[in-house]
Amino acid sequence: MQNTRSLDALAAVLLDLTSFLNSPQRDAMLLRLAGVDLDRALFPLLVRLGMQGALGVAELADQAGRDATTVSRQIAKLEALGLVRRRVASNDRRIRTAQATAAGREMVDAIVGARRQALAHALAGWSARDREALIALNHRFVGDLVRTVDAAAPNRT
Repeated sequence: MQNTRSLDALAAVLLDLTSFLNSPQRDAMLLRLAGVDLDRALFPLLVRLGMQGALGVAELADQAGRDATTVSRQIAKLEALGLVRRRVASNDRRIRTAQATAAGREMVDAIVGARRQALAHALAGWSARDREALIALNHRFVGDLVRTVDAAAPNRT
């Protein structure tokens, strides 16, 4: 039997972390640190495309926790800004993927640099061993969550 108090504490800290990561003020601060002028709603999509490569709208929407219609509109805005380009997927001609352009990757690099700076500052008092443990435990936790949810999902045929 799991200790429900520790599970509740974990759920609470995860809510705190989610609130922190989804905060409009934090996003604005990160963009300011990066020296990037971009609509706050667009930058998480651009960063995912810049770090992961070409993605279809449905996959990007799933990763970003947004609906596909919203993501499609936001990709169109990023495309109009010259930060992404859309192409037909090489493995499925029905799917259009979005990919960061050179200008988009440059912006992503600035955002990633600002994020690294903020994380380095936040973790300055942590030992290298603690940092590695945080990374390893988070990888393990996410993997276990994905496996648990996938196992509980009805089989798709």
